[in-house]
Amino acid sequence: MEIGIVGLANVGKSTLFNALTQADVPALNYPFCTIEPNVGVVMIPDQRLLAVADLVQPEKVTGSVIKFVDIAGLVRGASKGEGLGNQFLAQIREVDAIIHLIRTFRNPNVSSVEGEVDPLRDLEIVETELMLADLQTLENRMERVSRLLKTGEKKYREQLTVLEEAHHHLNQGRVDALNPDKFPPDLRLLSTKPVVYVLNVDEDQLMDPGTIESFEIIKTRAAARNSEVILLCAAVEAELAKLDSDEAQEYFQEFGLQESGLHRIIKAGYRLLDLVTFYTIKGVETRSWLVPRGTLAPQAAGKVHSDMERGFIKAEVVAADKLIGCGSFAKAKEQGAVRLEGKEYVVQDGDVILFHFNV
Repeated sequence: MEIGIVGLANVGKSTLFNALTQADVPALNYPFCTIEPNVGVVMIPDQRLLAVADLVQPEKVTGSVIKFVDIAGLVRGASKGEGLGNQFLAQIREVDAIIHLIRTFRNPNVSSVEGEVDPLRDLEIVETELMLADLQTLENRMERVSRLLKTGEKKYREQLTVLEEAHHHLNQGRVDALNPDKFPPDLRLLSTKPVVYVLNVDEDQLMDPGTIESFEIIKTRAAARNSEVILLCAAVEAELAKLDSDEAQEYFQEFGLQESGLHRIIKAGYRLLDLVTFYTIKGVETRSWLVPRGTLAPQAAGKVHSDMERGFIKAEVVAADKLIGCGSFAKAKEQGAVRLEGKEYVVQDGDVILFHFNV
C-alpha cells in the first residue's frame, strides 16, 4: 500500500511524514523544502499477526508494510508547470492513494503561500490543479484515439465515447461522476485516485473541531467521494512518535483520541483501497499479505510466489481467530475448523491459508 502525502507548500507534509515514519527529513518554513520525494516504509500494526506468530513460533515474522511518499508541495498553476508542478503530478500518478493534507492551524511563524489560512480555498486549489492536468491528459488521448477511428475498429469509437464523457464531467468539476472502471487500463487520472482528507490542526482545534473553518463543508465534499476526514496535529504526532507507545497513548487520550494518526490513516487506507489481510504459516516464516477484497485463492497464492498461482490445486483455510482459539493448526483440523477450498474461493480478511500446488 503506497500512499502519497500531497498538498500546498507549507501545510505540514514533511512534519506529518516524520510523525508517520519516525524519519528525520527537513521540515522547514519555505516552499519546496521537499524536492525529491521522501519515502518511508512502516510496518502495519497487526495484533492478529503477533497472536498467530506466538502460536506458531516461527523463526521469522514478516508483517505487511505501508509506504509513505512525501511529495513536493504544490502551488497554484502546477498543471501548467508552475513551481515543481510537472514533477509533482508525475509522482502522484505512481501511488495507490493520496493523503490530501490541508492546513487549518494558525501559526504566524509558518508562512502560508496563499496568504491567510483558508482550508477550503487550499483544498479547491489542489483539486483544481489535478482536474486541469487530467483534462490535458484526456484531450491528448482523445486526439490520439480520434486519429485511429479511420481504422474502422469499433473499440476506438467506444474508447472515444468514454474519454469524451470523462472530459465532460471533469469540465463541470464533477469528479464524483467519473467511472474509472470504464477507462483504458493505462489511463491513470489524478482526480480519481482514492483520497483521505487530513486536516492539520493546532491543539485547540483538536480539542474543539467546531472552531475549524469550513469543517462541515469539507466533510460534505469528502462524503461525495466516499472518502473520510481525519483530524490530527502533525506537530504533536511528530513529538509523540519519539516516545514509547504507552506514554504516547496517554497523551493521545488527553486529546480524546484512542489511537495515533498513523493507526487512523492505515485503517482509512484499508477501507479506501478495500483491502483484506491473509496469513501464511508454512515453513520458517509467518507472514501477512494484503490483497484487494474479492481476490480468489489462486491469485492470493500468486502474491506469495508466481509458481503457486500457476500450479494451484487447493487451499487449507482457517480463520485466524479460530486457529488461535484451537491452539494449533493440528487441533484446528481435529475440531473441523480447517476447510478445503478450491480455485473459486474468495479470500476473507483474517484467513490463515496453507496453499497446495504443483511445481
